[in-house]
Amino acid sequence: MPLRTPLTSIPADLVCASDYQRYARAHLDTNALAYLDGGAADELTCHANLQAWQEWSLLPRVLRDLRGGHTRCQIMGDMLEHPVVLAPVAYQHLFHEEGERAVALAAGVMGGAAVLSSFASTRLEDVIECATGPLWFQLYWQGDGETTLALAERAAAAGYRALVLTVDAPVSGVRNREQREGFKLPPGVSAVNIVDPARPVELVAGASPVFDGLLAQAPRWDEVAWLCRHSRLPVLLKGILHPADAELAMRSGAAGVVVSNHGGRVLDSQLTASRMLPAIRRVLGRDATLLVDGGICRGTDVLKAIALGADAVMVGRPYIYALAVAGSLGVAHLLRGLREELEMAMALCGCRTLADIDDQLLLSARDGTR
Repeated sequence: MPLRTPLTSIPADLVCASDYQRYARAHLDTNALAYLDGGAADELTCHANLQAWQEWSLLPRVLRDLRGGHTRCQIMGDMLEHPVVLAPVAYQHLFHEEGERAVALAAGVMGGAAVLSSFASTRLEDVIECATGPLWFQLYWQGDGETTLALAERAAAAGYRALVLTVDAPVSGVRNREQREGFKLPPGVSAVNIVDPARPVELVAGASPVFDGLLAQAPRWDEVAWLCRHSRLPVLLKGILHPADAELAMRSGAAGVVVSNHGGRVLDSQLTASRMLPAIRRVLGRDATLLVDGGICRGTDVLKAIALGADAVMVGRPYIYALAVAGSLGVAHLLRGLREELEMAMALCGCRTLADIDDQLLLSARDGTR
């Protein structure tokens, strides 16, 4: 929980995402930080996500006509001022008293979109009342199709523009940092939108609590196809890393995918999303919506993601640090900084619009290959 009152102005030495992470340590208790910072097991994937974007070097072009340049993009039918979408993060009242409301307000003010978690600590209807831009709703399978669809329909009725079905976490990761801390939700913080949690499965002797218990109610491709057919909102599948799964997603009726390893919070030692992004774009073709997340902290990271095939990116931990430090003001300030960094990177690479960004700008920092 917050230890200090959130800032009402931005200090001069707070100029980028890593500064917000540094400041957040003075604003959050160890319980909240264990949840926010922690990843699965040895957190190898968490660290790899950050390193992966640095493994690409930029090869800029010069003396191009850049007049009228911009970062605008059309995603899921909405024109956004920039390609940075705020990813779903649960229990945001852990970090600020306004939680998800503050995030929705900031995203809209800065001309972007945000995704509300199924495990939000604010009612989805209350969050959208604060929104001045498009909101999407992140969905976990709720044990059966009808319950899942009912939650999706509730989001549609409230005005959410798309569903983001998370498919890479049928069970929670082994989060040792949270275990060591003894993480628990404080009083008053809960998943207020989940009104009918999945019923526990009775196990017979010798049965596996994972395979015969938790996974007994997990969705499969048939359920995804069913949801895509019955939902009145377009569905993105979040947590795709394998190109074959990206192809199955499109066959199932998805509008697109989010290439993601869940921020390194579920399965340790996974490949990074940046590594798989080009192959998944090749499978999807140009028309499907493709986003990526994991370790994106700079405007140059955004540019590299687009060069590798993404239409837009999602950021998670960076905006939560900003939320903890300065509420809605902090989130808006972070977004402005990322957009300005992206504009500068585009200008210095000779790109007037996002459409000018391609893989010819990139060389492997390891061996100089594309």
